[in-house]
Amino acid sequence: MSDEAGRRKAVETVELPLVVGVDGSDASLAAVDWAVDEAARRALPLRLVYASLWERYEGVAPADGADRPWEQLRAEQLIASAAQRARRRGPDVKVTTDVLPEDAVTGLLGEGNHASALITGCRGRGELKGLLLGSVGLAVAGRAQCPVVVVRGDAAGLAGTHERILLGAGEPGTCGEAVRFAFREAEARGCVLDVVRAWRRPVLRTAGGGTAAGEAAREPEERATAELEELLSEAIAAHPAVRVRPATAEGPAHRALVHRSAAADLVVVGARHRTGHFGLQLGRTAHSLLHHAQCPVAVVAQRA
Repeated sequence: MSDEAGRRKAVETVELPLVVGVDGSDASLAAVDWAVDEAARRALPLRLVYASLWERYEGVAPADGADRPWEQLRAEQLIASAAQRARRRGPDVKVTTDVLPEDAVTGLLGEGNHASALITGCRGRGELKGLLLGSVGLAVAGRAQCPVVVVRGDAAGLAGTHERILLGAGEPGTCGEAVRFAFREAEARGCVLDVVRAWRRPVLRTAGGGTAAGEAAREPEERATAELEELLSEAIAAHPAVRVRPATAEGPAHRALVHRSAAADLVVVGARHRTGHFGLQLGRTAHSLLHHAQCPVAVVAQRA
């Protein structure tokens, strides 16, 4: 790669926007607020998009613009209102908007090919009130190639008052992108990074049918500690200013992370590609966090 190409690639990487899916719901407006703060923190442009298939059932608008379809007018009003809200909250953030004639999932996945991250609310307009996570957020988190942040949680988590990022450490080699994302977030925020690696204690049975404890029972915890050190060593060296607090937790990872999300401003987990399948594999941990975490959740794809 030439020096010029390298510089061009660096500029493109730095300037990729944060993309927010807007639909007028309270959840999407919360996502806009969160994204504005994130864009200001990371000095990134912000792109607000509204995706709708109104053209397919309303017909194409006349060339002179008269009598435009109601849904198109509504989309333009929603996106304009969201942009005004974003500019009031972050006057120094560069905000652009677009209305996409596509379904929400397809539109956002396409935008994600040219985004630093995709940001959605936890429920969309028209979703059932009791739904824990909207269908769009779940589909985008499971298929996007860039990081996806689903904005959810309590007031403290949304406001970022805990000054703490939580990273769920998966198997070494499967969550490197998530690790790098979490370190960048902690560095940008100047906050603590808690990293948790879960482990399970095996049940050892004696000849008489009872259970036994001993060296073998301690092996999973020791292995988890070693894997955590291996996973973090490179990132710690690259981000010496980040205060890292690694820990192991006995039991299911999803329970440990959901519980600890109450004291975090963002929880980060990885997602891996499935061989021979389209999209990413969201395991039980990611699913549980997307439905139950008490702060925003970032799902970061592990590139092949």
